[in-house]
Amino acid sequence: MTRVLTLDLGTNGARAGVYDIEARKLIAKAEAGYPTRHLPPNRAEQDPEHWWQALGQTVRQALAEAGNPEIAAITVATFASTVVVCDREGAPLAPAILWMDARASEEALASEQVEHPVMQLCGGSNAVEWLVPKAVWLARHEPALWSRVEVICEALDFVNFRLTGLWAGSLMNATCKWNYDSRARAFCPDLYAAFGVPELADRLPQRIVNIGAVIGPLSEAVARDWGVTGAPLVVQGGIDAHMGSFGADCIAPGSMLLIGGTSNVHITQVPDDGAKIDGVWGPYPHALTEGLRMIEGGQVSAGSILKWLSQDIFGLADSELPALLAAAGALEPAETRLLALDFWMGNRTPYRDAKLRGAFLGLSLSHDRAAIYRAAVTAVALGAANVIFELERQGVAVDRIVMAGGIMRNPLWLQATVDAIGKPVGMFPDDNLTLYGNAVAAAVGLGLWPDLAAAARALATPVRVVQPDPARSAQYRRLLVQYRHAVDVLTPLLHDLADGILAEHPA
Repeated sequence: MTRVLTLDLGTNGARAGVYDIEARKLIAKAEAGYPTRHLPPNRAEQDPEHWWQALGQTVRQALAEAGNPEIAAITVATFASTVVVCDREGAPLAPAILWMDARASEEALASEQVEHPVMQLCGGSNAVEWLVPKAVWLARHEPALWSRVEVICEALDFVNFRLTGLWAGSLMNATCKWNYDSRARAFCPDLYAAFGVPELADRLPQRIVNIGAVIGPLSEAVARDWGVTGAPLVVQGGIDAHMGSFGADCIAPGSMLLIGGTSNVHITQVPDDGAKIDGVWGPYPHALTEGLRMIEGGQVSAGSILKWLSQDIFGLADSELPALLAAAGALEPAETRLLALDFWMGNRTPYRDAKLRGAFLGLSLSHDRAAIYRAAVTAVALGAANVIFELERQGVAVDRIVMAGGIMRNPLWLQATVDAIGKPVGMFPDDNLTLYGNAVAAAVGLGLWPDLAAAARALATPVRVVQPDPARSAQYRRLLVQYRHAVDVLTPLLHDLADGILAEHPA
């Protein structure tokens, strides 16, 4: 029997799973949380040592649940870009800067003015979430700290270093978040110099490793501490949501993974033919698999809007949510006569506009909680459909969709999304999709399959297909026209509101 250890480091905690390659299933899993420190106005930090402690706890628990089997390989996925600055021996010099931390917004905005061929691989500019703007911010605002930094890396690289004693970056993370030239397999010092951090190229992990390739053996000290037996290889992983593409077997062009949760993520691939695609993160050459370009779309706010409404605005407890869902679900999408925009924290795709804001249009005194909640669900569903609509408009095929994430726990939101998309959608049976994707990479690292695509097909988990309701899909198609028109009309006003500008109009 071949058992692999699959680890996932996320915003709220760590998860560990033991996957049985021959049985094609996860046989044990565990999780442990850690705190986030939020600092005004827009900062979020964590202690990397807390990650390590949580990983050790979850691994010991998962191994015990699985009967302490020998482990052949370990693969890690983490949130990105959560950035660590440390010395060459892996000791953190400061708290980790979380992906959601927005301190580097000016540095991200300034990247739009830099012309370089590699910038076209990420849509023409860097996002505030990514490693490079965070590095530029540190160099400008914390020069004393920056002068001591020997390694700047992602959470993934930090964990892999702790596991192996070797610094290695993931081709996925480097391509998507570091302005790395994945076609030339090279850093771009001239680009970093244009950003004002020419030294960045030397401080990043220099060895860039493909997903599914071996980084090195597990450290004996870690094996003893965690109780890992066997002689496991540490195999390169990547970004948590993206690794889920392997678990869902959504690798070939035409297939899409849609993860619905606090935010929504849409991941698909297209041929590496140089065709321009606007409004997305990417297309990133070779980021997921060799020879294809990965597209990342998504909604910054999704489930977070629904939670905000039910808990913060309506003041409902979890036990009261089913009644709200039933009342809202009894309403047809167009019956509310409301139109909402799902831009509570800006828009990632297809507008790439951080200053868009949410809206409810058409409110009257007759509207109640159920109608408002139904309109919010409709807005989030339309936002998901709009991503797909815009990709298809640009010639990107979306023929097969697999969905996973917290959306599975909200049946109204789930069905609304399927209806708005208007296509059959496969439902992954486990919310630990990243753990399955890591197992695919581990199997390739062990040489059990020749490549990631073959391993993903062989280890694919059956999904339950949910069909759209034709009548409701027709309503959503009409509502999507209104939704897109509202964005066009309201964008200037929403920008003013985001900037705190009181627009002057003639009397």
